[in-house]
Amino acid sequence: MSDYCLITANRNYSSWSLRPWMLMRALDIVFEDRIEPFAQPVNYDAFRSFSPTGQVPALLHEGRTIYDSLGIALYLADRHDAVWPADPDARAWAQCAAAEMHSGFAALRNDCTMNVGVRVTPKPMSDALRANVARIREVFEQGLVRFGGPWLAGTSFSAVDAFFAPVAFRIRTYGLDVGAGQAWVDHILAHPAMRDWEEQALAESWREESHEDELAAAGSITADYRHG
Repeated sequence: MSDYCLITANRNYSSWSLRPWMLMRALDIVFEDRIEPFAQPVNYDAFRSFSPTGQVPALLHEGRTIYDSLGIALYLADRHDAVWPADPDARAWAQCAAAEMHSGFAALRNDCTMNVGVRVTPKPMSDALRANVARIREVFEQGLVRFGGPWLAGTSFSAVDAFFAPVAFRIRTYGLDVGAGQAWVDHILAHPAMRDWEEQALAESWREESHEDELAAAGSITADYRHG
């Protein structure tokens, strides 16, 4: 049994959960995979039983609770060399880009809620969302050109790819234009771990009303591939 236990939530909705889950799967870091679904609009009290923030993800390891996706990535980086690129320039860029994703892009989060199993024609973009998409395109293209791809910071998967993994699903769901950055989107969506996450999302039987309301507010659903 692994020393790590990673607690995440619904595969369709939980973008923050996907980050460390994808990171650990892509780097072959073995962990116990524990799902605590969003059972109601506010899950703070229930999630406080395993996370001090009342949120997912949370990593349990050697009696410690490591919370927040960035906190988990930093913790894993102290124990696994491949979390960040080895090249100093690529490493610095990847850390900045991951931090930017972690703290920014509010319009994308609010206007394009993550839902893996559907396709949506979005409502007209706000200026803020348009700026977010333009910046994501810039980040993707810059990383691919500067470091040669196929991953954002070079030839190997690293934490910056994991941090933008939920964005790849959003780009597909809403048909967002990221220019030449689409090459990275296609590449990560084809990764076996991302395919596994998607298969689990499609198989989920539960729906949570507030997340579904956010989806309905984002635009018109043109396809729903969820089986539940």
